[in-house]
Amino acid sequence: MKREIPLYTLEGVKDAKVTPYYFNTEDGLGLSMLRFQRGESKESVMIIHGLTTSTDMFIMPEHYNLVSYLLDNGYGDVWCFDFRMSNRHSYNLFKHRYTMDDIALFDYPPAIEVMRNEIGDNPIHVICHCLGAVSFTMSLFAKQVDGIQSCIANSVGLTPRVPAWSRMKLMMAPNAVEYVLGFPYLNPNWSEDPGWTRGKAFSRVVDFFHKECDVPACHMLSLMWGTGWPALYDHDNLHDVTHRRGGDLYGATSMNYYRHVYKMLQAGHAVKYDPSDDNLSRLPDDYFEFAAGITTPVCWCTGADNKVFTDSNIECFKRMEKLAPGRDELLILDGYGHQDPFMAKHSDRDVFPKFIEFFERHKGSSTQEVEAASA
Repeated sequence: MKREIPLYTLEGVKDAKVTPYYFNTEDGLGLSMLRFQRGESKESVMIIHGLTTSTDMFIMPEHYNLVSYLLDNGYGDVWCFDFRMSNRHSYNLFKHRYTMDDIALFDYPPAIEVMRNEIGDNPIHVICHCLGAVSFTMSLFAKQVDGIQSCIANSVGLTPRVPAWSRMKLMMAPNAVEYVLGFPYLNPNWSEDPGWTRGKAFSRVVDFFHKECDVPACHMLSLMWGTGWPALYDHDNLHDVTHRRGGDLYGATSMNYYRHVYKMLQAGHAVKYDPSDDNLSRLPDDYFEFAAGITTPVCWCTGADNKVFTDSNIECFKRMEKLAPGRDELLILDGYGHQDPFMAKHSDRDVFPKFIEFFERHKGSSTQEVEAASA
């Protein structure tokens, strides 16, 4: 297979200093961040991907991407965090038992610490997506990270809601994939396997049920996420090359995170997967426990045509308004679904300016500046 756009390319961000950071988690994984800098900036932004994706969804060269947009519009210090869900790491390629509790407790605190070691007490804004948004808001509302100036959580947060067929898949698929089919993971790019493999055969079966396009990776992604033809986005929103290279932008994933989502669906909101796990005792069993006292404003964002997490963030905003009236905001993006707010050809026109507007409403000052102003 000849790629139209190189895998893991940084060509989508021009005229920026790029610095990689590597660090370890308390439970023994190595994680990474890419820092993009242009000039001096007193406000930093951390961007967090979802399950199966990576930093690459924010630096795509085929459109005016999020990192470039932030750098061009006054936010000259952008950090893209590849946590344990990232396809830039290998952790999804085996039958693990990680949950979003592990991510909330072990991944985000050291990442914020790395940033603080470099930027001091300058404000940090966060943009997070999909299960990255679930796990980060879990960490924020469990008081595992603090000092966050503002947060934009796209598609889903602490109240996951999915279509009926997706709920059925979440209930049945993890055990079916692991124990009946015997796959350690599902891979959207199985159609590109050399030779004949069980994964390629499975992808051919999925193709039979998806006639909306001729891209096998798109069909697999609709199986893996949501309910729709396609499920993750509107085809018309994407550049053709973005649609064709979906197997690179979304990596393979194993099944245990789906089990945690299903437990949250049963509970009606974000809860700990295993309350009896002593390794997670620092986390609350219910992630709404401290919600009323959190001061970080959150913009609960969703596409109006979200076929993966439907009205999850609308519901989350309603609950937060009862607990902390006036703290948070709701942003509904007309014409967009789950993934295309970041990957669409016109995201820079329809979506990213709204993110900047939210940050501008919540710009902060470092502790030193506050002290100097009051002296």
